[in-house]
Amino acid sequence: MAATIENLFGEAVLESFHQPTEVRTGLPGAAYADETFLALENQKLFPERWTFVGFAHQISNPGDVQPATVAGRPIVMVRNQLGDINVFHNVCRHRCLKLVDEASNTGHFIQCPYHTWTYSLDGELKSTPHFGGYGKHQPDNFDMSTHGLVRVRAHCWGDWIFVNLDGNAEAFESYAAPLMDRLEGVDVDSLEALASIDFGEIDTNWKFLMENFMEPYHVQYVHPSTTEQPLGDHRTIVDGLCLGSLVDLPDEQTDAASLAVSSRYLTLFPNFVVGRYFPDQLGVYLNIPVSAGKTRQVRVIYSTGEREFSDEEVKQVRDLWYSVHKEDHSMCERLQAGRASQVALEGGRLSPVWEDSVRRFQELIVDAVS
Repeated sequence: MAATIENLFGEAVLESFHQPTEVRTGLPGAAYADETFLALENQKLFPERWTFVGFAHQISNPGDVQPATVAGRPIVMVRNQLGDINVFHNVCRHRCLKLVDEASNTGHFIQCPYHTWTYSLDGELKSTPHFGGYGKHQPDNFDMSTHGLVRVRAHCWGDWIFVNLDGNAEAFESYAAPLMDRLEGVDVDSLEALASIDFGEIDTNWKFLMENFMEPYHVQYVHPSTTEQPLGDHRTIVDGLCLGSLVDLPDEQTDAASLAVSSRYLTLFPNFVVGRYFPDQLGVYLNIPVSAGKTRQVRVIYSTGEREFSDEEVKQVRDLWYSVHKEDHSMCERLQAGRASQVALEGGRLSPVWEDSVRRFQELIVDAVS
């Protein structure tokens, strides 16, 4: 029997999740701890939507390649000779070997290490040595033009690379319009990447990292010494596929290494996260599911161009964000551990004031995999 959300959760749990009470029930534990649920997400959620996969500045030169995984499937991002970014399924058309195993510069071509089939940076098949016999490189009636790398639908928004695996999502500009509106005034094409933090694998489901970012309820308890943003100054955001929160502070610090500033904590469903910190910082992080209970996380910190950051300020900002994220990781890993309890079968309870964005995120998850 094919796995479904109904037989994974049970009808009673799903019915409880959908009950329109003021205090809503959250997603049951299986949504975070069961590999079957991640398989449903990889089958139905990530392929059908615009999924965030990487940063353009990390493949800045012609021939730069960056492998990635989306919906459990290998893809590769490639900068071509004209400076454009192509995204392909990361498999050779011969025996479906994974072509690119790590970030590198491949020069003018991408070559399979197994039998040296060779492709251009635009995916065209250029060479198939001895494929038709010794000294005969193309068998009779073999059409090279139809055996190039299989392209993945992709869109670059500033430094951020999105893909739509099934090719059927609406135009990216329409899909992301609510988020773009909330970043009005930010020139995403001129952002300067100041620093990158690779956190490696976090022992938590990717959804916990998303939910933690979009809700302000935990801030004054988990980050009392790093953020200094009182709960009462926050508001939540539920705007189509843009979910999160914001805070406007009357008295703001100008220290680059302080988060006591007006901020926007924004997400684009399913996995894009961007933080706007006035007047001059922006941060984006990428959450890559590794398994139901593990997520790889990378954060890039940007300057929005209002001023120059000294090397010391960049270090201070990086150290600050490392500390903030480790505080969040600790909570998310404990959320994950709690899913082993039978109490988590009911999904917990969500604040109608502070966690409505989390609730909407969970509804979008259920809609996607149902």
